[in-house]
Amino acid sequence: MDKIKVIHDTVGQTLTVWFDDPMKESICEETTDEVVLMKDGTGRVIGFELLHYVPVAPGVSLSVETVIQAAG
Repeated sequence: MDKIKVIHDTVGQTLTVWFDDPMKESICEETTDEVVLMKDGTGRVIGFELLHYVPVAPGVSLSVETVIQAAG
């Protein structure tokens, strides 16, 4: 997957971010901070879900920033 997929479920109050194809999900692991890590069959994290996510203010849109750093 070349793109990051972000899903905000306003009813379930979750924010899900995928770094790879969701179909590769094999294992889910909930952390102590109400974050669920989604992993592929090798244990590599391919996404996460933040539970009980509510935006700071109603109608706030999602802002995405891409930072590219030079190697070396």
